[in-house]
Amino acid sequence: MDLMPAQLLVDHWGVFESESLRGPILDLACGDGHNGIFLATKGLPVICCDISEQALSRVKELAAETRVVVETWHVDLEAEEVNPLPENLYEGILVFRYLHRPLIPRIKKALKKGGVLIYETFTIEQPKFGKPQNPKFLLKPGELLEWFENWEIVYAFEGVKEGPKRAVAQVVCKKPEAQG
Repeated sequence: MDLMPAQLLVDHWGVFESESLRGPILDLACGDGHNGIFLATKGLPVICCDISEQALSRVKELAAETRVVVETWHVDLEAEEVNPLPENLYEGILVFRYLHRPLIPRIKKALKKGGVLIYETFTIEQPKFGKPQNPKFLLKPGELLEWFENWEIVYAFEGVKEGPKRAVAQVVCKKPEAQG
């Protein structure tokens, strides 16, 4: 397996470089875990979580091939009336190609003060280029940035990216020190 992390992460992983990094980084709905494993190769503590045990098995294989250690966590992030994310635990959270709107407030609370979120997913323009097509899984214009408008925005983009062509919104942001 080749390690193919998202370009947004490759470009911005340095936001996690800090002597004060005390907690883990959560690769949320990680799929094959390429993004979390990429951070683990940088010496960062990573937890890869997903609902698919098959995906988590591939995470373990890729981590072994890459000679890094990552923790895996089998969890249903969409279980109704359950918040699976512990509050104030993570120094960082990665979310790529995943959208479950009820999880957004939980993601915000799961990050420690000063914690970093890197989020990229598809917008309502995506059906022009392929899947997903269900509006339930597509961001409305400005929606992602609006959720984190009171956070320190390190980078934000909304539009069309190439390789492959896709309509996405991206944000790299830090939770304010003053927020609980």
